[in-house]
Amino acid sequence: MNKTLDVVGLGELLIDMTMNGISGQGNALYEANPGGAPCNVLAMLEKLGHKTAFIGKVGDDIFGHELKAVLEEVGIDPKGLVVDPDVRTTLAFVKTFEDGDRDFSFYRNPGADMMLGKADVNTDLIHSARVFHFGTLSMTHEPAREATLFALREAKEAGAIVSFDPNLREPLWDSLDEARKQVLQGLSFCDILKISDNEIQWLTGIEDYTEGVKWIFDRYEISLITVSLGKSGSMAFYKEEPKKAEYIKAEAAPFLQENTIETTGAGDTFGGCILHFILQKGLRGLTEEDLSEMLTFANAAASIITTRRGALRVMPSLGEINDLIRNG
Repeated sequence: MNKTLDVVGLGELLIDMTMNGISGQGNALYEANPGGAPCNVLAMLEKLGHKTAFIGKVGDDIFGHELKAVLEEVGIDPKGLVVDPDVRTTLAFVKTFEDGDRDFSFYRNPGADMMLGKADVNTDLIHSARVFHFGTLSMTHEPAREATLFALREAKEAGAIVSFDPNLREPLWDSLDEARKQVLQGLSFCDILKISDNEIQWLTGIEDYTEGVKWIFDRYEISLITVSLGKSGSMAFYKEEPKKAEYIKAEAAPFLQENTIETTGAGDTFGGCILHFILQKGLRGLTEEDLSEMLTFANAAASIITTRRGALRVMPSLGEINDLIRNG
């Protein structure tokens, strides 16, 4: 099939209820920001000129209709979005601390994103995509877990590059043992892995990030692993031949902002920029210089998003990212 789409993402589309001040009566004020990790990634890619589509489920309610409109607004094809009258759109209440870090409370028992079924998956979109992107929030419960695995098999059969961001949210899992089992299952499908510093330590039980990456490389045929380190920047590890032991490594410094508001969406922005680079360069013949350039670009974009509330609607432009790289 002709690859008419650059990236198709599958997973959660939800409302991030983000703290935005205190009322005159002393009550917390929350702002309803459209979000969901896979769609944040797609929104970054759209901002960089790529064609994307989303597969997921929202409720037939105020928030569900708003989220569908937002997808259309930012250019993500909503053809794979199912609006279900029997469940409610998932909400995530986000508390932000002074250092910009966050805590999540999910209203999702069940939420619409959990109820995506195998029959809901638009396989035509998957077969049309150069890259298929997913996370683990669609693997916490059935039927969405079965739908995700079905979509992954379709993506592999269609020859798509598979991108995976575990995006661990501990409160959503029945147990961390189950979470680890599903993350490992995700690794068996992916070609590109974006993982955070705390996630790789949790997954492998190894403190050193490079040793943790080696643990993954030894067990799974993955071409590119990026490790996001928050305020410490990022790292990339690349194997042109996943079955061989040799790999190259690069690191890039962060772009720290004095006016950081929150870190919601920073990892997704980073991940979208990694996919942007791979869509331009491919997964063959990458050099250490290529990896450094890729990480620097992704770090800059992630830095910009920390100065804005939410992510999906406010992704940085190519010009903004390049300006930050040039001017530091």
